[in-house]
Amino acid sequence: MNYVGIDPSTTTGICVLNEDGEVITTDEVKSDTKEEPQRFIELAEQVVNYIEQGDKVTIEGFSYGSKGQGVSTQYGIGWAIRIKLVELQEMNYIHGYTDVAPSALKKFVTGKGNAAKDIIMRDVFKKWGFENNSNNICDAYALARFGLEKGME
Repeated sequence: MNYVGIDPSTTTGICVLNEDGEVITTDEVKSDTKEEPQRFIELAEQVVNYIEQGDKVTIEGFSYGSKGQGVSTQYGIGWAIRIKLVELQEMNYIHGYTDVAPSALKKFVTGKGNAAKDIIMRDVFKKWGFENNSNNICDAYALARFGLEKGME
């Protein structure tokens, strides 16, 4: 069993850890199309390719307080991925997934629920020795760690 962290966005971060917390893979997935909802579907299909039978999946929850033009896109991507996760659950491929609120993830990494992205990246390195130039991948790593250390809730 592996632990998969998913940071859903237009550039979705993925991290897969083994049971010992060692990185198996990290990646960022993007859609080649800007057309919606095809963009959402394409991203979701790419994401599930990283999930193997029996894996535990942790995904960053929605930022409900966010405002602006891209919010509906973020929600579309997030829901498309969750629909795929529910389908995997219904096939008994995975045993559900954990949704972690952004503030809970920040608190898990930094001790504060409102930390900036650069602080999260710094503290991921300080806490676990993982470093990457992408905040999407660092968030995905932290989500996989959350799944490994906190388990399914």
